[in-house]
Amino acid sequence: MRIHSDERPFKCTQCGKCFKQPAGLYAHLKTHNGEKPFNCTQCDKCFSTAANLKHHLQRIHSGQKPFKCTQCDKSFGYVGSLNAHVRIHGSERPFECTQCDKSFITATHLNTHMRSHSGEKPFKCTQCDKSFSTVGSLNTHMRIHSGAKPYKCTRCDRSFSQAGNLQYHMMVHSGVKPFKCNQCDKSFRTVGHLNTHVRSHSVEKSFKCTQCDKSFSTVGSLNRHLQIHSGEKPFKCTQCDRCFNQSGNLQQHMMVHSGEKPFKCTLCDNSFRTLENLNTHVRFQSCEKPFKCTQCEKSFSTVGSLNRHLKIHSGLKPFKCAQCDRCFRQSGHLQRHMMIHSGEKPFKCTQCDKSFRRPAHLNAHVRIHSGVKPFECSQCDKSFRTLGNLNSHVRFHSSLRTPSR
Repeated sequence: MRIHSDERPFKCTQCGKCFKQPAGLYAHLKTHNGEKPFNCTQCDKCFSTAANLKHHLQRIHSGQKPFKCTQCDKSFGYVGSLNAHVRIHGSERPFECTQCDKSFITATHLNTHMRSHSGEKPFKCTQCDKSFSTVGSLNTHMRIHSGAKPYKCTRCDRSFSQAGNLQYHMMVHSGVKPFKCNQCDKSFRTVGHLNTHVRSHSVEKSFKCTQCDKSFSTVGSLNRHLQIHSGEKPFKCTQCDRCFNQSGNLQQHMMVHSGEKPFKCTLCDNSFRTLENLNTHVRFQSCEKPFKCTQCEKSFSTVGSLNRHLKIHSGLKPFKCAQCDRCFRQSGHLQRHMMIHSGEKPFKCTQCDKSFRRPAHLNAHVRIHSGVKPFECSQCDKSFRTLGNLNSHVRFHSSLRTPSR
């Protein structure tokens, strides 16, 4: 009868979830205490119930997806996943938030969203003091402690802690960006990135920092910003003493040590560590600058460059050095400045004993050993190791054309 009435009398005291049967509540409580006694024999995953382990073996390792959508070619391992997917076709979102105008396909998504309003993080890590709003986020975090990355890319040597991250990474190789903005010609790999971009059109920044006057369009952006104030950097490099506030920044930094540059330019022989750096490089070669300042006539090749430029107009320098009175517009500039006080030079040349504070300085130095001069003058046949040297040289041509008085 509880199925018909949807009565759920058994309530979790830690997160508020309700269940029809005490067995469901008992299994759920294991997600809070971290108890996972059922181990998969084919991978390193563990589960709180035998049923979850059975489903994992049947669906993940066998690849079995018996529940097929009648409106597209997608298939799912669970009937619940199919039902949630079907609502995408009908745009049905029956579960509405009472504190904002958002609505959701499932009650679980609504419950997770409500924690963004309450700030509740009931799922605690047993190895550090971090807490999370979802059990999935906790499980992902636990792989940082174990170092497990079971999902391997078949086209390069990268591995990932989540299947979703691998799927997202595969789009880098394929170039697929299925989520298109209806207000401009931009496309994105994930619906989350599209939603974040759409807010840039409406300039909706409802998440405000309590320690400075900055506002953000997502709660994730706000949380990342708050780490600047707290100084928290939980992700440490195993090859040098640098620490980062995001795992993605650590992964990108590791390419400095490995020398990996998977993103190749089709117009020249340059390669880059990130797709964003490649796109910036392509815009630099084509002289494309789509991001325009509203307060002066300057344009920029990246939105980050535009945002940094806007601080010149505002005069805002929120990042202050704790050892001297210098202030900076960007946290990265403050971090580089701190190396002057510490004397830290983490980027070492493999061909001589020189070290550098910045990877760009190391790259420029390495060209001394290789003899490479990639920056060519368009007005004569000279080439240069650095863009700065090229710019200085170009000004020499300009001075020759300027008549003397």
